[in-house]
Amino acid sequence: MTTGQALFSTIPATWLAEHEARGASTAEAWAFFDTLPAVDVHEMIGRWRGSGLPTAHPIDGLLEAYGWYGKAFTSPEDVQPLLFRHGQGNVVAFHPRRMPINLMVRHPGWLRHKAACRAFAAAAPLLRTRRPMARLRMMEHRGVTSATMIYDHWPILDTFRRVNHDTLLGVMDLRDMAQPFFFVLRRHTG
Repeated sequence: MTTGQALFSTIPATWLAEHEARGASTAEAWAFFDTLPAVDVHEMIGRWRGSGLPTAHPIDGLLEAYGWYGKAFTSPEDVQPLLFRHGQGNVVAFHPRRMPINLMVRHPGWLRHKAACRAFAAAAPLLRTRRPMARLRMMEHRGVTSATMIYDHWPILDTFRRVNHDTLLGVMDLRDMAQPFFFVLRRHTG
């Protein structure tokens, strides 16, 4: 075990809290991710609150600006990958195929305008779904087999590693995206 791995393995929650506040480089986020243990698919079951880990990715903060709540895993075959707050704070599942994911990744500046946020809020009823939109599988990524969410309609894989029992670090891998998007999931306990 290297010195960096020993440091990360003793204080992963501390490292994460510090870097959620001040950000990290992609290289730092990968180094941290690589030290974390795998997550089993069945550990994922439940509802999780999401937030980005700032790494100077083009979509850092964008999901939160639109009311992103997180993800819900009912079973390995029943996953809602995009939960958003809508209306009076209700949490609803949105259909990923109806989301402007390519625009979000390739031209996020446009989506940061208030008019785009208002249009998104107005379109929210058209974005909702009750059907599962992703699945969970154990897949190898960077030499570790861990729980991975596979979107039904996008070439996206979200791979998870455990920070602690109630906190996960995820990395979104979208085909042709130049830089991975790192995010944190915290187990909903209410």
